[in-house]
Amino acid sequence: MGKILERSNKELKRFEKIVNSDKALKKVKEGDKLKVGVDLGTSSIVLTVLDENDDIVYGAFEYDHAVQDGIVVNFMESVNILRRLKAKAEKVIGCELKTACGAIPPKTGEKSAKVVANVIEETGMICTGVEDEPTAAAKFLRLKTGTVVDIGGGTTGISIFENGKLTHVIDEATGGFHMTLVLGGRYRIKNEEAEKLKRNKDKEEEVYAVVKPVVEKMAAIVQNMGDEVDDPVIVVGGATNFKEFTKTFSKVLKREVYKPLYPQFVTPLGIAMFDN
Repeated sequence: MGKILERSNKELKRFEKIVNSDKALKKVKEGDKLKVGVDLGTSSIVLTVLDENDDIVYGAFEYDHAVQDGIVVNFMESVNILRRLKAKAEKVIGCELKTACGAIPPKTGEKSAKVVANVIEETGMICTGVEDEPTAAAKFLRLKTGTVVDIGGGTTGISIFENGKLTHVIDEATGGFHMTLVLGGRYRIKNEEAEKLKRNKDKEEEVYAVVKPVVEKMAAIVQNMGDEVDDPVIVVGGATNFKEFTKTFSKVLKREVYKPLYPQFVTPLGIAMFDN
């Protein structure tokens, strides 16, 4: 497990330094094979660019409200954001992005996959596929056996692997947005204000005390899978960005739970690895 996190954390640190910046991690030239991942999340849209060897080239993201519970609810807003991210990336790396892979929460259906593909192709890129999010996370982590819990803005997706094969996958509509709703109710503020409060690191201890029951519910979703859950259990996704998150998960599951650095970027990077 240590080797998995060590390698992943090294890559995530490199990505975090250049995401949304005006510099790429490596130079590319016209004609080089690039792999692009598009993560249309409930709280943000992320675009990642890798080379043909899955080495990180560049990445960009914007916060958004165009997706709810993993489903695109504002098509044109998603397209416009992705167009901006694509243009930004192309300006930085100096060449056109021609293809991209997308992702959806597990078992959200062919219709959702089609909408994601349409968003990508509306920006001028060819969509080469749409994967499920926890499987994309496992791809980045190079996880062969274990459980990936991908907690996004709207859903908790769980994928269980054994010897490189996906054996179980489920998705439940509980995610970071539900934390926002709880905060909004507790402090009687609008969702936009609650979302900002949730991301305020200076208020993390106070915020986490309020949203902890939501985290316990997420852990209970995993616990309800019983003996199907395999070690190691790794949590990813922006909603896991609390210091005490894995401690709460571990207590509910009664087993060690791991989290990479910058967990919000694990799935987007894994998505790009599927762009062939």
